[in-house]
Amino acid sequence: MSTHFEIKDLKAAIEGKEILKGINLEIKGGEIHAIMGPNGTGKSTLASALMGHPKYEVTEGEALLNGEDVLEMGVDERALAGLFLAMQYPSEIAGVTNSDFLRSAINARRGEGNEISLIKFIRQMEGKMKELEMNTEFAHRYLNEGFSGGEKKRNEILQMLLLDPKIVILDEIDSGLDIDALKIVGAGVNSMRSEERGFLIITHYQRLLNYITPDFVHVMMQGRIVKSGGPELAERLENEGYDWVKEELGIVDETVGQA
Repeated sequence: MSTHFEIKDLKAAIEGKEILKGINLEIKGGEIHAIMGPNGTGKSTLASALMGHPKYEVTEGEALLNGEDVLEMGVDERALAGLFLAMQYPSEIAGVTNSDFLRSAINARRGEGNEISLIKFIRQMEGKMKELEMNTEFAHRYLNEGFSGGEKKRNEILQMLLLDPKIVILDEIDSGLDIDALKIVGAGVNSMRSEERGFLIITHYQRLLNYITPDFVHVMMQGRIVKSGGPELAERLENEGYDWVKEELGIVDETVGQA
């Protein structure tokens, strides 16, 4: 079934201060949407609010995944429904190996009585690790503990490849990656593109979009999407910055206080 994700008039606040001031966005299966914008415009707040981070209070709006409002779900329910967030700063979890974490996450998605066999899991995990040029020893290390920034980001993409989500949110997955790692991450995302899956990529830089070509590029300022276009919009932002957008829209101060 083709995936459909629609964000309607989403507003969110932190400690009483409104950050998102009415986000409207529609993502269909097979589409890649990129959100760009200066620091402090609410991009990462959008990702956190959609996933249910307790720091952010959703004050208005809906986020409908195939007709169901994920904002009414718990964090675990959102993940089970098919939302996935590759975080900008993945957490380190001592005492839990990468492989145990991944297998538990897969089994949670599959449901009781439909757990993946150990042999099948190992085969799938090692195959995806090979695609991402990850040493298989990372499977037996504690989750993200002692991983470099680039290794953590590849590990996020490994989770994406194994969990098979419906909507993938990549929050500045390119930060801290060299060109070779960017190519590998880009290939991982491109391999997952299908009618059953949509992507929302939050980034500051055109360079990631050289490897993951978006269908739509959106500019976010003052907690709203203020301009949308195709890949050429990202190229112009890379070359000219955001001043022309602010001038065009009469925006004086684009900062709302959160990334």
